[in-house]
Amino acid sequence: MCGRTACTLAPDEVSRACSYRSRGGQRRQPRWRDGDADKYRPSYNKSPQSTSPVLLSQRHFDKDAPVDECVLASMRWGLVPAWFKEDDPRKMQYSTSNCRSENILEKKSYKSPLNKGQRCVILADGFYEWRREEKSKQPFFIYFPQTPSGSSQEKTEDQDDLATSAQSKETSERACSAEGGAFDSTEEGEAPCEWTGWRLLTMAGLFDCWTPPGGGEALYTYSVITVNASPNLQSIHDRMPAVLDGEEEVRRWLDFGEVKSPDALKLLQTKNSLTFHPVSSLVNNSRNNSAECLQPVDPGCKKPTASSKRMMSWLTSSAPTKRKESDCCESEQQQQKGKSKTPLKSTGALQLWLQGANKKPKTN
Repeated sequence: MCGRTACTLAPDEVSRACSYRSRGGQRRQPRWRDGDADKYRPSYNKSPQSTSPVLLSQRHFDKDAPVDECVLASMRWGLVPAWFKEDDPRKMQYSTSNCRSENILEKKSYKSPLNKGQRCVILADGFYEWRREEKSKQPFFIYFPQTPSGSSQEKTEDQDDLATSAQSKETSERACSAEGGAFDSTEEGEAPCEWTGWRLLTMAGLFDCWTPPGGGEALYTYSVITVNASPNLQSIHDRMPAVLDGEEEVRRWLDFGEVKSPDALKLLQTKNSLTFHPVSSLVNNSRNNSAECLQPVDPGCKKPTASSKRMMSWLTSSAPTKRKESDCCESEQQQQKGKSKTPLKSTGALQLWLQGANKKPKTN
């Protein structure tokens, strides 16, 4: 299952992190659907019923849009079928936050959106999962390994190489920022520079659009598709999100015109491409929304380790060139205020990349 995620990038960063190549080979930056960037609230601890960034084909909103054009939208987690007759989506009596890949064609709630091509990609820094222990549950944060190329490849073991790659990422990101960081295509069909920050987890999902019976604003909602857990995650849980690993898989999942449902379903495979680390039990309560939810801990003592404290120092730092924590990472009901701290050196792929805090711009 997947019942909690984190997505801490600012709206403009999400857009940059989701750049893709068109059929003509040009790198494009997906734009936010009108007004949706303001609906999205970055968070360290997102639960069902919260709003998350979702990538989908622009053709769902504009029938004349190019077939390969993508758009970002804010959607509520927990699919509400278009045929739901109640006047309040909260009256749904069953959970639709997850959809088992094996049952998609058996459940009316999912079969209809699938047949309509309403496929989407849910974006997150990673997701949380809990491992049952004798008297408690140990939470873990699960995400794509972060490599120099930004792709999900085997993790580098040499910490010196990791440090070098992290420094390179920071340098490249600052260069992008200095040039405006835009992804609009140049005359040569290439963007000025590619996103070298945190690689977002891309999870396959289905969405639907529900309109209140009495009229009113349409509500877009989604469900995360799950598959059997990969070998390295089976000790934590027996299920995991259906991960789309790489631009080509994302493209094929979203291209409902060229890739029909039977072929799209073949993409929903168990993939051994994620890594993880244990985190604090603070994440157990969805009202806790701070950087401490993400930092690694020693599961033996349940307290932050020295290296994870360095990560916390980065996550709560507030440089003039980056967004403040209170601006970009807030719960659905209240904002969290960050405290300025001096970033420290760290080890480990996650901490090393996160150390490059000055990359982050302000939110609008």
